[in-house]
Amino acid sequence: MSTNSRKAELSANLERVRERIARAAAGRPAEPELIVVTKFFPASDVALLHDLGVRDVGENRDQEAAAKAAELAGRGLRWHFIGQLQTNKAKSVVQYADLLHSVDRPQLIQALRKAMAAEQQRRQAAGLEPRADLGCLIQVDLDESDLPKAAGTAARGGARPGEIRALADALQEAEGLAPAGLMAVAPLGADPARAFGRLAELSHRLKEEHPGAGMVSAGMSQDLEAAVAAGATHLRVGSDVLGPRPAVR
Repeated sequence: MSTNSRKAELSANLERVRERIARAAAGRPAEPELIVVTKFFPASDVALLHDLGVRDVGENRDQEAAAKAAELAGRGLRWHFIGQLQTNKAKSVVQYADLLHSVDRPQLIQALRKAMAAEQQRRQAAGLEPRADLGCLIQVDLDESDLPKAAGTAARGGARPGEIRALADALQEAEGLAPAGLMAVAPLGADPARAFGRLAELSHRLKEEHPGAGMVSAGMSQDLEAAVAAGATHLRVGSDVLGPRPAVR
């Protein structure tokens, strides 16, 4: 497909998604922000999305995200890391990510704190400006079942609701990190409206103690309307903008 044809395709897809968001958000003071999830798609697609006005992009694999961020540096893109993160990847992620949507355990916060300190030292030694604090969203497991997961069931990941407060406090205390809000994926087979309603309640409680942690990252291609209705501030949409995911090599 030619560059012009691909750009036209992305433009049409974006318009349809933005129309869905506008309809779902009718009557709200402000529409949620759209994060286009570009995992497995080339940097050339991200460049075309930038030309079409997209500024927030999401990735969930560090190696792929780091390469794209380096190739597209200087374009004013905001990089959202949305996948579950291993502690040994923290040093890499803090070099390019503006927001991390998957904080789910104290060990990761400690790794990110150390990585941020090292990154600031690296920048100082290179004569670069220090980077801004890394905004961190706590990923919440909204599965209300206490039953063991069936064999072969994909885990969504995330902290349990009762762990949110301690994680937010730890983020607040960690230099270089800042609690930015909550992120969740509707549990497989669950009613997304109920799940996102519960997330909204948890967000309200979090903001009572951490007023700056107002982001609610929820909703994907298949359930964005339910997320908007529940008050999501950010939506993560991939396939409805970029098309079917290419085969992973």
